[in-house]
Amino acid sequence: MMDRQLLQPGKTCWRVEDADRFSVIIDAADYFVAARRAMLEARHSILLLGWDFDPRIKFGEPEKGEPATLGAFILWLAERTPTLQIRLLRWDTGALKSLLCWRSLRTLARWAMHPRITLRLDGKHPFSGSQHHKIVAIDDQLAFCGGIDMTVGRWDTRAHRDHDPRRKSPDGAALKPWHDATSMFDGKAARAIGDLARDRWKTVTGDCLPLPASRHTCWPEGFTPAFEAVRLGIARTIPKMEDTAPCHEIEGAYLSLIARAQRFIYAESQYFASRKVAHAIAKRLTEEDGPEIVVINPLSAEGWLEPVAMDTARARLVEALQRLDTHGRFRLYHPVTEGDAPIYVHAKVTVVDSDILRVGSSNFNNRSLRLDTECDVLLCTDEGDNASSGPKIAALRNDLLAEHLGVTPAQVADLLEQTGSLIETIERLRAPGRTLTPYRVPALSGIEEWLADNEILDPHGPDEIFEMPGRNSLFKGWAALRRKCRPRG
Repeated sequence: MMDRQLLQPGKTCWRVEDADRFSVIIDAADYFVAARRAMLEARHSILLLGWDFDPRIKFGEPEKGEPATLGAFILWLAERTPTLQIRLLRWDTGALKSLLCWRSLRTLARWAMHPRITLRLDGKHPFSGSQHHKIVAIDDQLAFCGGIDMTVGRWDTRAHRDHDPRRKSPDGAALKPWHDATSMFDGKAARAIGDLARDRWKTVTGDCLPLPASRHTCWPEGFTPAFEAVRLGIARTIPKMEDTAPCHEIEGAYLSLIARAQRFIYAESQYFASRKVAHAIAKRLTEEDGPEIVVINPLSAEGWLEPVAMDTARARLVEALQRLDTHGRFRLYHPVTEGDAPIYVHAKVTVVDSDILRVGSSNFNNRSLRLDTECDVLLCTDEGDNASSGPKIAALRNDLLAEHLGVTPAQVADLLEQTGSLIETIERLRAPGRTLTPYRVPALSGIEEWLADNEILDPHGPDEIFEMPGRNSLFKGWAALRRKCRPRG
């Protein structure tokens, strides 16, 4: 029997706390501005947890006399505010590339020499795992939690222009369009993120950090909150290690929100490779009156290894889901620019009906549920006084779809009301230029199928990394669903 509420501490979340103000920030152009303005209000503590930090990037919109790059801004901020401690925790393996860049090394050395700037590398993860948080905690008064890293290649506007001269690397090279998202909130929920950041700092360094002393507002000027006086769930993934108990709250949240959907699930994710998420979706697709499910993915994963691991698993899972989708309720799309160039999707957002909003660092892949450290934030209308948030949750979904389809949110909302179908709405609004293109299952080689089916490159937790192939299976538990959809007669 399904629990009455989605947010169950210890099952689907860690804590449920009040936020006076809450917003979702789409794309890094606005995020970098908001984060910079909020950091300027810090008095005692800034804690940054990330997969990567690149001190060379242009960070926000500096006022006259302020430094432009992230590295110089952090140094300037520490000098400007004598009571301020700035601490950064970044994934250790990902930091290796900084050792090859003289400009980064020079800034890191200056950080290291400053008495109130502390950089630590997070190696407290299983083999092949990562520190995947993207968190900023400011004086326990304001927090950012989502999918945007403060590094090269993340900056873009919601226009995702084909040729934006501002979208470039520190060396001046043009960069591809990039879609991303994070959340910003204050109140007790922000203090909880401060607790999470301090807990992680202690786990990695052994040091207990003091609580910030001040109580003041850090909400950045120019950013109107989308939600006010709401309760937020905070969910985590903590991988199993010899001296660390595992935590699978995000996995529990995913499975619960998929099971609860009545009409629509709209999701943006960098990957679609999770065995458990796909199986939960498959069960809903076999229902006579289940929800429509729309997933927005990049055309291909980034890097040299990720396409082998994630794209092949996606192909196998989508192919299997299409066989089960006898009612035509599942679609996977890629966004493209006006000039038909792929927009890389790095956002991690899920909207269920008009009832549930999730924003965080986790993806629809195995490692996000068991192997990496992750943090997500959830807003549910069945929690506390959140019931009135439904229209705003739906408006965010419509706004995201409008961005991808090159139309207005009102056009999406009006057509969705007419059709009652998320998929039909998308299909009728698709047009040449800025749009969503349907995913096509590619042909895979035998070795690619074997790698995907055995989850060689995306293991379902640290215990499976060194298991013999064949014991893991991408389609473990699917036999009953296949039998259910098998034609009879």
